[in-house]
Amino acid sequence: MRDDVLAIPDHLRDALWRVETAQLERSDSEGLLVCGMGGSAIGGDLAAAVLADRLSRPLLTVRGYDLPRWATADWAVLCSSYSGGTEETLACFEAAGAIGARRTVAGTGGELVDRARQAGAPVIGLPGLLSAPRAAVAYMVVTSLAAAAAAGVAPGIPDEIEGAAAFLAESSGELEARAAEIAAGLAGTLPVLYGAGLTVPVARRWKTQVNENAKAPAFFAELPEADHNEVCGWTRDAELRAGISAVMIEDRDQDSRERRRFDLTSEIVTAAGARVVRLETVGSTRAERVLWAVMLGDLVSLDLAQAAGVDPLPVEAIDRLKAALEGP
Repeated sequence: MRDDVLAIPDHLRDALWRVETAQLERSDSEGLLVCGMGGSAIGGDLAAAVLADRLSRPLLTVRGYDLPRWATADWAVLCSSYSGGTEETLACFEAAGAIGARRTVAGTGGELVDRARQAGAPVIGLPGLLSAPRAAVAYMVVTSLAAAAAAGVAPGIPDEIEGAAAFLAESSGELEARAAEIAAGLAGTLPVLYGAGLTVPVARRWKTQVNENAKAPAFFAELPEADHNEVCGWTRDAELRAGISAVMIEDRDQDSRERRRFDLTSEIVTAAGARVVRLETVGSTRAERVLWAVMLGDLVSLDLAQAAGVDPLPVEAIDRLKAALEGP
C-alpha cells in the first residue's frame, strides 16, 4: 500500500490517459452528481475543492442509495465504484437511468461496468492491480474532474493535474519525512481532523484512512462550523481529552478569518490539555495543495498502522457488514 501511495504521481498521469481514452461526450448539464462510497466517493469532494470558484454549476457527492429528489434528466451523473459491486452505487446508476440523466461509470469491472455497457453509458476503466480501492484516490479525483468538464460545469484542467503529478514526485521524500514526524505525535491518541475551505475533504480523507489503514477511531470536523458547537466538547473531562489529539489542516491560501479560527481553536484545545498538530498545505495550485495533503495523510495513516503493528490491507469489519447485508 505504501508503494501505491508513493505512486500517486504516476496514477494521476495514468488517470489522465484513461479519461482521454474514454472520449467522454460534452454536454450542457445543470450540474454533476458523483455517486459512490468510501474511497470512490472522496474523489468528488476533492475535485470540488480543486475546482472551487471555477465551478459554474454544482458538483455534489451522493453517498447513499438514491439521487436527490430534485435531480432531473438535465443533470449528469458519475457512478464510481472501484470494485463495480457497491450496492449503493448500483442503485444510484439505476435511479439516474430512470430519470434519463446522462450517466458515466468509473470502475475496474463488476456489475456496474456490465450494466453501463449494456446501457451504452461511457466507462472509464480503472486499473485492477492496486492494493485496495482506497489506493485509487488519484484516479477518482481525475475521473471526477473529467466528468465535470464533460458535463459543462467546470473547465478541464489536465495541465494542472500534470503539474501536480510532477510536484508530488519531487516532494515524495519530504512527504515521507513529514508523515513520520506527524504520526509520532499522534501515536496512542484518537485524532480529530479539522479542515476549512479547501482542506475540508482532505480532513475527511485523513479520517477514513486512519480508520481503514490503522484500524483506529478518528473523526473530522469543519471550521468555522465546529467553533459553533464542537469546541464546547474540549472544555470538560480532562482525563478523556488527554487521549485525544487535534490536527489542524490549513491551506497556504487560507481565508484570514478561517486562519484566525484555526489559531483560536488550537489555543482552546491546547488549554484543555490535548495535543495539537498543525500543518499547512504546500504547492502553487489548488490541485497541488489538495493532492499534497492527501498524499501526506495517506502516509501518516500507514505510519500509524506500522507503529501499532497493524496490517493496513484487511478491512474485516467492512467485510462482515457486507456479508450480513447479503445474508438471509
